[in-house]
Amino acid sequence: MLDFLSERFAAIPRERWQARMLAGEVWDEHGATVTAQRPYQHHLRLYYYRDVPVELPIPFEATILFQDDHLLVVDKPHFLPVAPSGNYLQETVLVRLKRQLGIDAISPIHRIDRDTAGLVLFSLQQRTRNAYQALFRQREVHKTYEAIAPWRADLSLPLTRHSRIEEAGHFMLQREVEGTPNATTHISLLETLRLQSQTLGHYRLEPVTGQRHQLRVHMAALGLAILGDGLYPTLTPEGQIDHARPLQLLAKRIEFIDPLSGVVRRFESARRLALAP
Repeated sequence: MLDFLSERFAAIPRERWQARMLAGEVWDEHGATVTAQRPYQHHLRLYYYRDVPVELPIPFEATILFQDDHLLVVDKPHFLPVAPSGNYLQETVLVRLKRQLGIDAISPIHRIDRDTAGLVLFSLQQRTRNAYQALFRQREVHKTYEAIAPWRADLSLPLTRHSRIEEAGHFMLQREVEGTPNATTHISLLETLRLQSQTLGHYRLEPVTGQRHQLRVHMAALGLAILGDGLYPTLTPEGQIDHARPLQLLAKRIEFIDPLSGVVRRFESARRLALAP
């Protein structure tokens, strides 16, 4: 097994796999620990604890808005990732919730960007998780975001942006391309704001589809790059996070019919964008 994992995941040093195995941090689908000398077994599912050598604390906390036996609704701050990825493991909403609630079955039903603040839904039971995930797949969830971005006097609002979004050749970025649209966003103006010598818009964004970075891509394509965006239109080098300048994007409201109870669920973030009145 050590030979297999070292070859399959060549970017991870062999010594690290060996240390994980000695610590009992690698196990199979039957719950048995995997040792370095254990014979390789074809099609066996393996699990392991991923470690992050240096993980800086994120000084912001998520707030639980709702919890029953199946569903958990969280209001998350800017900068805090929903689930482990890249350089983030312990400093994520998911891992913090597992420690706080002691519920190992917690799993995100959907996700929002680390830079975005607002509402995130989590499942508390594996047997009912798919019922909630199906709502997103079938577009039966109404999501409303708010954003602060430049204002254009020549742009007629409200409008609906239809386009095709695909990866831009960099794993961090998406872009609009020619082809059949796969992304739709309704965009309207709530009010105009004056910040020093600049006129800004306070926008309502209602995504119909759920492409990665959809709102950020659509706004940037209209010449309305969301304030504080470190990806669009220009990618900010890694490690240059400024907590004083959060992305001005907020997952403000979410509404759906609960697939288990039939009750209409409506949740609203208590957070406000820093530049909103």
